Formats: sequence, structure tokens, C-alpha cells
Amino acid sequence: MGLWACLGVISPFPFYYFLWTNPQTWVDFCGKGRDPCKVMAMVSHFIKLLQFISLLSVSTLSWPPPFYFWPLFIFGQFLNFRVYQLLGEAGTYYGVRFGKNITWVTEFPFGVIRDPQYVGSILSLLACLSWVPFLYIILWVLGYVFMIQVESKEDPTTRAKPLS
Repeated sequence: MGLWACLGVISPFPFYYFLWTNPQTWVDFCGKGRDPCKVMAMVSHFIKLLQFISLLSVSTLSWPPPFYFWPLFIFGQFLNFRVYQLLGEAGTYYGVRFGKNITWVTEFPFGVIRDPQYVGSILSLLACLSWVPFLYIILWVLGYVFMIQVESKEDPTTRAKPLS
């Protein structure tokens, strides 16, 4: 089960990398009349489900959680929900890469925390360390660190042109 769980945990990152580096290919694949952000969101939710199933397959759940669980998990999820609230689906799911105009946001957590959605996700994962073996948490966190690096080098000249 270990190898499959590892593959499941890292499964979304090749997809995200491909979309970030090949946005026009994704826009073309989605075709006219289909929002590439919405399609990315649907695929991402499915892959996220595979990630969670992978983690559950190697987890040992117990109650109550350790003292650090609640603050890490709640603040991590707060950051995730806040980012989605401020950016919406298009801003969260690579809209700028797919040729959409996304308004620059400076409200909290932006401007205070670099990459707040990734930080929130990492905090939520760290909250689960008492249930999930360290290997799987670190693999997932390394995937986020990889994507932070990839996304920090955004070149506006490589953005997709929306299909008209």
C-alpha cells in the first residue's frame, strides 16, 4: 500500500506543473465554451479525493486529536477559504495563466503571508502528523514547495490566449 499511497499523495503536482507551464494547451483542450478554470477545478477536486484516500489508507485515526491539531487545522483552513473567497475560482485555478484578467488582491492574508493557500494547506497537513506517517506528509509538503517555486517564476509572455 505504501507505494500506491505515495503516488496518490504526489498525483496532483504533475498536473499542476503541466497546466502552469502549458496553459495554452489546456485552454485549447478545454475548447470554446468551456471555462478552463472550471475544468481545472473539477479535475483538481477529483485528484484531491485520490490524495485523501491515499492518506486515509495509511492513517491511524484516534480521538481526541493532539493539542496542536485544532489551531493548525483551523488556521490552515481559514487561509484556504479566505484565499478562495478573495480570488474566486478563476483566481485560485490559474485564471491568469489561462488569459483571464484577475484583480490584484492585497487584503489579508495577501501581503502578510507569502503563498497563503499553500501555507494554509501545509498547516492543515502538519496538524495531521499524529495520524499520518511523516513520509506522506513530507511528500505532500514537498509537492507544495515545488509548486511554490514553479509559480514564483510566472512569465506573462507565456500566458494563454483565450479562445474567441
